[in-house]
Amino acid sequence: MIGLVDCNNFFVSCERVFDPSLEGVPVVVLSGNDGCVIARSNEAKAMGIQMGVPFFRVRNLYEAGKLRVRSANIILYGDMSQRVMSLVREMAGKTVQYSIDESFMDLTGIQDCRAFGVEMVRKVKKWTGIPVSVGIASSMTLAKVASKFAKRYKGYKGCCMIGDETARVKALRLVSIGDVWGIGRQYAKALNLRGVETAYDFSLWPEREVSALMGVNGVRTWRELNGECCTQVTPPKAARSATQSQTFYKTITDYDELAGLVADFAATTAARIRRHGLRATTLAVWIATDRYHLYEKQYADSAGTRFEVATNDPRETIAAATACLKSIFRPGYAYKQAGVSLGGLQRYMQPTLFDKVDRQGQERLLKSIDAIKAREGNDAIRIAAQSSASAIRHNEFRSPCYTTVLRDIIRVKV
Repeated sequence: MIGLVDCNNFFVSCERVFDPSLEGVPVVVLSGNDGCVIARSNEAKAMGIQMGVPFFRVRNLYEAGKLRVRSANIILYGDMSQRVMSLVREMAGKTVQYSIDESFMDLTGIQDCRAFGVEMVRKVKKWTGIPVSVGIASSMTLAKVASKFAKRYKGYKGCCMIGDETARVKALRLVSIGDVWGIGRQYAKALNLRGVETAYDFSLWPEREVSALMGVNGVRTWRELNGECCTQVTPPKAARSATQSQTFYKTITDYDELAGLVADFAATTAARIRRHGLRATTLAVWIATDRYHLYEKQYADSAGTRFEVATNDPRETIAAATACLKSIFRPGYAYKQAGVSLGGLQRYMQPTLFDKVDRQGQERLLKSIDAIKAREGNDAIRIAAQSSASAIRHNEFRSPCYTTVLRDIIRVKV
């Protein structure tokens, strides 16, 4: 059997862990620069607030005191995700994290899968404060279906198991084809036109017709809905690239200001791949103006370079990113976006014959820097070329980084 553990309204739940006043009231979390709604509590959903709606359309509810709002705090959510997923791995063993709030589990060898799922729901909530739902079935797609029912109906106690044919048929009859994992919006429309309304309708289709309309991926989904496991719970392949980019809250015309932000992106991305034991062999930088401002001058360009020796040292990535930016920056334009990408990621380092860098000393220095940042926060040590990326973000409702920044730790008054 395969299980799926899914955090309920994850971003909202993270905020509620540290602010109990948000419990039981409508809450939304906003995207970068407070642009649109990217997460909603059940109470906010009941008010009719749609995912992706621009914040200005619901701001009146906030100002009237009917809606609580938080800006996205990705650092907090990432740390809480690690806490939840580490506990899931401890309990289940073989797992694959699918997203920041979802993880598949191989439940082979577990005698009572439903009891295991119920215990996981209880333990994760008690240890982390995050409510989760567990779906269990013979395939990943059916486990996704089961997790939806676990969220929807309290009688399941957070865990729904599709364990036999009767349960499978009953579940698929209640699921719209557009809600099936792997069925996109366009395929859902095409299937609706052919009389397919539910997942059960789709499961009854002949395989050859599924193949003709949707190809190999469609057949895989069809087979999994019919109980056949086509995808194993295996560790994901190592990432081939890592990117840090930002759409600015305000446009930037000054080179030095833009260079400071690009330097920050280069350092942040280097730190991210270093946490995974990876090094980059290439780097790319891109910048662009606001394409939605049609009456302003438009410009976009990119540049890249290759490192002689694979690296994750922010000093080297910043130097390379700055050189790339100089080659593509054009004065007189109002820049709205910028980004840095590190590619050709690998776990080994092959110094060249004429390499002038003390790589062993470099490794010791980076470990020391990472240890200080882990203890004191990411801003404890910065390279002089970096500027704070918060200057180009609009986070009016952002909560503190309760678990990663020492000064943000909750103070308890007795």
